[in-house]
Formats: sequence, C-alpha cells, structure tokens
Amino acid sequence: MIIITGHEGFIGKKFLEKLKDKEVIKVEKNNSWHFRTFNEWNKVELIIHQGAISDTTCTNLKAINHFNVEFTEWLCEQAIRYQIPIKYASSASVYGNTSDIINPLNYYAISKVISDYWVQDNIDRFKLVQGFRYFNVYGDGEEHKEDQASPVSKFTKQVKDTGALKLFEGSDKFLRDFICVDDIVDIVLNNDKPSGIYDLGTSNPTSFQEVGELVAEKYNGIIKYIPFPEHLEGKYQTYTCAKKEWDYKFTTIKEYLQL
Repeated sequence: MIIITGHEGFIGKKFLEKLKDKEVIKVEKNNSWHFRTFNEWNKVELIIHQGAISDTTCTNLKAINHFNVEFTEWLCEQAIRYQIPIKYASSASVYGNTSDIINPLNYYAISKVISDYWVQDNIDRFKLVQGFRYFNVYGDGEEHKEDQASPVSKFTKQVKDTGALKLFEGSDKFLRDFICVDDIVDIVLNNDKPSGIYDLGTSNPTSFQEVGELVAEKYNGIIKYIPFPEHLEGKYQTYTCAKKEWDYKFTTIKEYLQL
C-alpha cells in the first residue's frame, strides 16, 4: 500500500498514473486532517507527499502553515513511528535568487524551508526520508494551473489560442532550470540514495527567451514583449540551477516539443 498526498495536483497525478497497478491511498489537502483517523499504517510501504499550497503569491499564512508545515510534520511523525519510507516535495524556491544559499522570497518558499529544517533535525529517526527540491517542472497535464503553469505550457496555450506568446522584457536574462515532470517521477521512485534533501533539476538552465523561441518555432507563432509586472519585483527568481546530484539523461525542452 502506498500513500500519495496531493494526487489531484499536476505532479501528484503523474505519480498516480505511474503507480496505477499498486494499491494507493489518495489524500488531497481538503481532507488531509481527516486522514488522522487512518489506522492501517502497518500495511503502508511508502509515503509520497506532494500535497501543498504551491501558489508562490499566496499570503494566507494561516493556510500555508496549516497545509504546508503542520500536516507535513504530522505525516513525517507517522513515517517515523511506523518506520515507513517517505519521499516528499520540497522546492528550489528555498534558494531565492541564489544557487545554494537558503534565501526564500515568498511565504510558500519559507514553508518549504521550515519543513526541510525539521526533517534535517530529525533525519536519524526515519527509516528513509528523501526531500526533493524540485526546480521548474513542466509537462503534459498542467494546463489547469493557469498563471502557475510552467512557461512551456503557458506559452504553448497562448500560441495555440492567439498565434502569439507573451514574454517579459529582458527574458534573455531570466534563466531557470526546467525539468520534465516525467523525469521527476522516474527519479523519485527509482533512486537508491540514502536519506537526505536533494536538488532535483537538470543543472542546465535555459532562459525564458529560449523557451519562448522554441515554442514559437514549434507552433509557428510570434513573440510579443510586455513590461515586467510590478507585483513580482523582489519576489521573482531570475536564476535557478540545481546541484549535479543525478547520473541521469534528462529530457530537454527541445526533445519534449519534438523539434
């Protein structure tokens, strides 16, 4: 039996698809606290914790703490008590505009830092715990995320709908470590690393400009430039790059778009 939280989310759904032949207990955030009545922990072989409020612009501290911090700690305590391996989603947002220094720029990122610190403080109590600081995840099935979708999907939708995609001015200077969701699922489920918190990205950043050009080429669209939004000033990661921790052939955006 495997427990998956956040199974209705973009990444959670991919785990669910991969584990379709397994017995899975699905937990979404709206019923996460009712899950406290679950009493078959002795049958659980793995916990995959993906559930969270992932909106980086959310300012509801009570909700973020409730779902992202308190529930994560409670779930980890069950993993410790019943000695169940647990693999959970952290985020590269903990680094802010740095590559390896903890410097969160928003409340979502702060919640991930808190959970990571708690895991590090208790790591010797787990049978196995792996936290994965996901970098900029993209792939099929994220269209519902709208503004929170990756630029790969967002630009694709814009071009298909209007024939043009919108790029912030200066997008050649905004570089992110984009990783395909299928690679995420494969690595999380099939690695033999010990307990720890790991960067999960390609270690090969790509500019928003290049992503836009690739999508425009794929769908024969044009690029329109727009001013950088004021509400994102100081809260926007201009550069992300994962540490090289995986011997893995990552999918490139060009390969994903089949160019």
